[in-house]
Amino acid sequence: MFQAPRGTADVLPADQPYWQHVIRTAERLCARYGYQRIDTPTFEDAGVFIHGTGESSDIVQREMYLFDDRDGGRTYALRPEFTPNIMRAYLEHGLFNQPQPVKLWTVGPAFRYERPQAGRTRQFHQLDLEAIGEADPAIDAELIDYLWQLYAELGLRDLTVQLNSIGDQNCRPQYVQRLRDYYADKLDQVCKDDRLRFEKNPLRLLDCKVPTCQPVIAGAPTIAEHLCGPCAEHFARLQRYLVALRIRFVVQPRLVRGLDYYTRTVFEFVPEGAGSTGTIGAGGRYDGLMEVLGGEPTPGIGFATGIERIVLNLKKAAIEPPPLATPEVFVAYPTEAQRDQAVLLAAQLRHAGIGALVATGGRSLKAQMKHAGRTSARYAYIVGSGPGESQLRDLNARSQAAIEPEELVARLTAGA
Repeated sequence: MFQAPRGTADVLPADQPYWQHVIRTAERLCARYGYQRIDTPTFEDAGVFIHGTGESSDIVQREMYLFDDRDGGRTYALRPEFTPNIMRAYLEHGLFNQPQPVKLWTVGPAFRYERPQAGRTRQFHQLDLEAIGEADPAIDAELIDYLWQLYAELGLRDLTVQLNSIGDQNCRPQYVQRLRDYYADKLDQVCKDDRLRFEKNPLRLLDCKVPTCQPVIAGAPTIAEHLCGPCAEHFARLQRYLVALRIRFVVQPRLVRGLDYYTRTVFEFVPEGAGSTGTIGAGGRYDGLMEVLGGEPTPGIGFATGIERIVLNLKKAAIEPPPLATPEVFVAYPTEAQRDQAVLLAAQLRHAGIGALVATGGRSLKAQMKHAGRTSARYAYIVGSGPGESQLRDLNARSQAAIEPEELVARLTAGA
């Protein structure tokens, strides 16, 4: 027997109410906040992610799925995240000519090669929002507020926003040098990956999750002490907005996020008691990313939240999603003589906007009614052999009434 690839999962019908609830709530909120949907390819020229995500990032170094085109001319990558390919689309289609900021959202699968565990898979699904073309910290606050509101409307509570500023090209180089100086005589105390990060991207030393590296991280200088005036003011204004919005946050001076393109604002949403894979949504500002991809300097900020992790948290909190719409009528027939009429009647109901199931397989009426009781249909309609013999049964109220087939649509539309 074939099985789903390691690190992937089937979303079965029993879980679909959770997924649809999350996506529909997100879509409703996107309309409220003025974000328009964009859909991008699931694979791109690998350079989009190598340059956009950062050559020193874990994603590029060891997590991307790469393949060569059949003509051998290009190397493509399965999408490991959304931001770089949305920025590519922004450039390619001239969205910079539209009023700024351009506010976009999308949802879909992404792919990373890593060790599967709860809340971390090789194919996963994300909701992603991006606001491109505006540096105002009010946009940062808007995105954080959106995500706070999304989780609240889904019923998730006890979340905390971890917040930090990692500066920009004006102040971060001096901090990075301080970090290098601090780590220079401690490289024998950290993991192999950290020794590589020290050479390629020292800021990511603070993002290491290896337990033995934590004492060294705890003693490292913080970037808050080295922010330039504009970055410090940007961060202070963002915090004032969040206080006014009554969003619970803590400044986490070690928070840097794992991608090279972040500048200034970075944030994570963490449920209470969350473990190492507990971050439910995260993002930040990427004011230098557009130039890396060949465009003009363009500020931007975005976030992604994992659908699988939201569903895990909904189940952990025993939050039941609203049920999905199901067929309302089960059409049955006592003998083969009424079978064709039953099939056509079910089609007529569907064409009129009423969900319908029809018995198949030549089963007895008793077996058909047993089947009807196991579905979510409210009504069972039994096609009779003549006038006055067709019955509409309310399976919830356990009542029935004689209704002719030609009257059924009108009665159900009006409310039986």
